[in-house]
Amino acid sequence: MKQEHFDYRTGILGSPSEVDAAEWNALLARQAQPTPFLRHEFFAALDATRCTTPNEGWAAQFVTLTDTRTGRLAAAAPVYLKGHSYGEYVFDWAWADAYKRNGLEYYPKLLCAVPFTPVQGTRLIAADATARRHLAATLLAFAEQADVSSLHVLFPTAEDAEALTDLGMMQREGVQFHWLNDGYRDFEDFLSTLEQKKRKNIRAERRKVHEAGVTMRRVRGEDISDTEWRFFSRCYRQTYREHFSSPYLNLDFFRMIGETMPENLLLVIAEREGKPIASSLVVWQRGEHGRGGTLYGRYWGALEHVPCLHFETAYYQPLEFCIEEKLDVFEGGAQGEHKMARGFLPTATRSAHWLAHPAFSDAVARFLESETNHIHAYMHELNERNPFRA
Repeated sequence: MKQEHFDYRTGILGSPSEVDAAEWNALLARQAQPTPFLRHEFFAALDATRCTTPNEGWAAQFVTLTDTRTGRLAAAAPVYLKGHSYGEYVFDWAWADAYKRNGLEYYPKLLCAVPFTPVQGTRLIAADATARRHLAATLLAFAEQADVSSLHVLFPTAEDAEALTDLGMMQREGVQFHWLNDGYRDFEDFLSTLEQKKRKNIRAERRKVHEAGVTMRRVRGEDISDTEWRFFSRCYRQTYREHFSSPYLNLDFFRMIGETMPENLLLVIAEREGKPIASSLVVWQRGEHGRGGTLYGRYWGALEHVPCLHFETAYYQPLEFCIEEKLDVFEGGAQGEHKMARGFLPTATRSAHWLAHPAFSDAVARFLESETNHIHAYMHELNERNPFRA
């Protein structure tokens, strides 16, 4: 679908391969929050390894704006036509159920998000504020013209959310837990800032892993071997089996991002008697001008049970890496109030929503108003339980 829109030509693309990778990444580099998950390589890997396909309920409908004067990409958004609500981390199952109980179809819906990735970042990738406003308007117009129940934009930046709410989309809030680096010299320096009980518990957890004969090593993306990728994939699949669920990603996907964006990857491997038994994959990037940066906790799994190994592999080793590399933030992923006891603090997230059905839109608006009040009260309660010393 292509049409002229002011000085922009609109494209609705059925695959990320239809947009020039260099132009996409150059545009991304100009954004306020260009996370690694928004790189063209990440979307291309999902597509090429068939993790996101129409058969899987993820039909790519990437929205692009091309400047008709220069012929270059002016704005883009990763959009999917969804046949379910799996892999999103902003839950609308109750909305879908309400539609069904009233004899209405909730699916398909349009989703602007990074699949399987609850990380806040730019969703309206735009050259400037004008292009961003046009992209937001184009996205909403696409939803209004398509045969869908709704449009959902997950984990956008504040700037993106403002552009969308200015068009009448409803905003929803959530909570994650992030660790902030206060210039710590080392892990012990960080521990010294925590309440005594929490400091004692963390040391005890790490000691249990050590006394179980487990050693840890970290492997940067460019050094990860195929054997290590295959082992990590086994761990990843094991986590899903333990939760009676099917994994979203496959070994080919991990291999592909290992080849195309190794500078953003770190694998933590736990070993006992020279045998790997657990691993976690984290994603990271440097900040502007090579200073600071962010680490994103993503996937973990173990083939053997060792008390507290999850905390060591998925939290404490990445925290040590953050301190060593002088990264600013460690985003621990979706949910997880237990992270507070390990120095993570509550952080607000947001999403934007539009529903085509007027009555359901009104009902959801009332629900979101009530939910937002509960979220604010919950955040206040969490902040009262700050894990750091006064």
